[in-house]
Amino acid sequence: MLTALLFGVSRTFALTIPQLPTALARVVGNAYLLCRIEDTIEDEPALDALEKQELCTRFAALIAPASPPDKALEAARALARELVPRLSASTLPEERRLVGELPRVIAQLRQFTTVEQHAIARCVVCMGQGMAEFQQHASTRGLADLASLDRYCYHVAGVVGEMLTTLFCEHVPALRTRHDALMDLAVSFGQGLQMTNILKDVWEDLARGACWLPRSVFADAGFDLDRLGTPARGTPETARQHAFRHLVGIAHAHLRRALEYTLLIPREETGIRNFCLWAVLMALLTLKRIASRPDYRSGNEVKISRRSVRAVVVASRLCTRQDGLTRLLFGLTASGLPLTPLRA
Repeated sequence: MLTALLFGVSRTFALTIPQLPTALARVVGNAYLLCRIEDTIEDEPALDALEKQELCTRFAALIAPASPPDKALEAARALARELVPRLSASTLPEERRLVGELPRVIAQLRQFTTVEQHAIARCVVCMGQGMAEFQQHASTRGLADLASLDRYCYHVAGVVGEMLTTLFCEHVPALRTRHDALMDLAVSFGQGLQMTNILKDVWEDLARGACWLPRSVFADAGFDLDRLGTPARGTPETARQHAFRHLVGIAHAHLRRALEYTLLIPREETGIRNFCLWAVLMALLTLKRIASRPDYRSGNEVKISRRSVRAVVVASRLCTRQDGLTRLLFGLTASGLPLTPLRA
C-alpha cells in the first residue's frame, strides 16, 4: 500500500528507493512520504502562514519518537481528518490520498529502530522549520544571495542527505568508520539535486508567486531578477542566461561532491550505490538540457526522457562496482557542462 503511495507522489523515488536493501528501502520510503506530507502542507495555498505553522507543529509532535505510539496514531487520525477537507484543487489527488493515509505512515514509522526514528524526526522537523521560514517570505523577487540559497537548500534537501547518511550507517556497519567523511559530503549531495529542481521548475514556481534564485548572481551578470518573467531580448547569450549557466555550474560542482559521497559506499552495496548514482546522473542530464536550452519556459522542456532514464539505469548497473568506470560514466554524462568552483 505504501509503495503505491510512493509511486503516486514521485516516480523518480519510486524507481530509486526499491534499489536499496529491503529493510532500508522501507525506512527511506517512509521518510520520503513523511517529508512529502509536510511539503504538501507548506505548498497548500488555502492555508495561511499561521495555519501552516500550527499544522506542521502538530505533525512534528506525532513523529517525535518520545510520543507514545497510541497517542501518535490518534493524533495522526485527527490531523488527517482535519487536513484533507482543507486541501484545495491545487493539491494533486495523489498527495491528498497520501495525507489521508497519514495514520498508516505513522504506524509504519513506529516499527523502526530508535536511531531510525530519531533521524527521520530530526529531518522532518528541520525541514518544516526551514520551509515555514522561507515560505513566509516567498516572493517572485527571489532570494538575496548565494548564502540564502545555501540555507534554503539545506533545509529542504541538505538535511535529507544527513538523514540518509545516518540511515545508511545504521544498516551497513562497515560504513560507520566513514560516517564523518559521508557527512562532510551529504549536504552537497542534497543541494546538487535541489538546485537542479529549482532551475528546472523556476517557471512553475514563478507562476505560484515564488522564486528561489539568488538575486546577487543575476545582478553580478547585469540582469535584474524582477525582469525574469519578461521575454529575453538581445544576443543569444543574454545576461540572464549567463546567470543561469553560473548556477548550473554550482549545481554541477555539488554533484561532483555527490559522486565522491557515492564512491564512499562499499562496492558490494550495489543497491545503495545505484540509489545514489541514478539520482546524480539524472540530475546531470537535466542540467545539460537546461544549459542547452537557455530560453526554456517550462520544466517539461528540460525534463529528461524515459529513454534517458533507462540509459542511466543500464549504464549504472554496468559500472557501479568499479570506481574508475563510475567516474568515467559521470565524466561522460557531465561533458560540456559549466563548472563553477564552490565557495569555501
